[in-house]
Amino acid sequence: MTNLYLVRHAHSNYTSDELGRPLSKKGLTDAKIVTELLLNEEIDYVVSSPYKRAIQTIEEVAKSLNLEIMIEENFKERLLSLEPVEDFENVISEVWKDFNQSWNGGESNNTAQKRGIEAINNLLKNYSGKNIAIGTHGNMMVLIMNFFDKKYDFNFWNGLAMPDIYKLTFEGEALIEVNRIWS
Repeated sequence: MTNLYLVRHAHSNYTSDELGRPLSKKGLTDAKIVTELLLNEEIDYVVSSPYKRAIQTIEEVAKSLNLEIMIEENFKERLLSLEPVEDFENVISEVWKDFNQSWNGGESNNTAQKRGIEAINNLLKNYSGKNIAIGTHGNMMVLIMNFFDKKYDFNFWNGLAMPDIYKLTFEGEALIEVNRIWS
């Protein structure tokens, strides 16, 4: 069995700098809880989106286990739009209704999901039987989960905590079980 721990990043203060946006004080505090929880899971590898908030959420796990964080571009958050959107709630709900829809040069759910699944399949192929912590983002996390089971949808995404952790257990490339680790 291979266990992938999808970790939605902790709270960050909004800035337009998607790549460099850091965790907030609350986010840094919650990242310590993420570390405590994941240190109980016998993590073999740590992988992250290149975004600072995702890295910061799991970096203490890597440091505690003396592991390097492997950066995976395909785990970065989906690009919703090239420009800031006025009504985020409306735009995000619309793209979840139609997986082919994109907004103002952004990624459709299908496009974002495809790159996320490509990264998941590479991990399953190259690290079979291992426990891997993955620092990522809410939309990307749920799009990955949705690929395997459609019950992980917009409403599920809307109910995620920040941070949140879901353990996906695979036998080969088949998803066997999903368990929430965050409480």
